[in-house]
Amino acid sequence: MSEEKLNELESNIIKTEDEDGNIHSFELIDVVAMGDQEYGVLIYLDEEGEHDEDEEQEIVIMKLIKEDDGYVFESIDDDDEFNRVAMFIEEELNSDALDDEDDDEEE
Repeated sequence: MSEEKLNELESNIIKTEDEDGNIHSFELIDVVAMGDQEYGVLIYLDEEGEHDEDEEQEIVIMKLIKEDDGYVFESIDDDDEFNRVAMFIEEELNSDALDDEDDDEEE
């Protein structure tokens, strides 16, 4: 993600409202681009605004929509689109893990 985009997002903490009016907090851990569309990779935060480092984290993927005053996070309603993005992110994570292993071997 470019530094400019990171500055535009300002905060790593994202609050969303579900269809029942409940507020949920997430930590934005990455932004990935597929074609012309960007997606936020988020981790759910508890009521204290924290995530348990000891537990496996569930990753949430949301579509980023650019508006005049910043970004809006939207759920991905199309199953095919979600599956394509999830596979892309998984491939990126696996690629990063392999790069880290290669770096460790060189040291």
